[in-house]
Amino acid sequence: MNWNKWMRQTHRWVSIVFTLGVIVNFIAVLLRKYTFGTGLLALVPLAFLLLTGLYLFVLPYAAKWRRPARGASQRAT
Repeated sequence: MNWNKWMRQTHRWVSIVFTLGVIVNFIAVLLRKYTFGTGLLALVPLAFLLLTGLYLFVLPYAAKWRRPARGASQRAT
């Protein structure tokens, strides 16, 4: 599995963990058992989602930057 596929799969699994953390937070607020640690259940995966999401967002632009411009090889001859 290459780096991009690994990052996409990680992003998907972390999004599931984040969703579960938000559900746990919501239940804790309803039961009035909310603590700082409960809040971190959603905040920590959210930080990873930000990093992996930014990476996935930049991928198409990075591919354009690495690809030579159209007609650049034709102009050189």
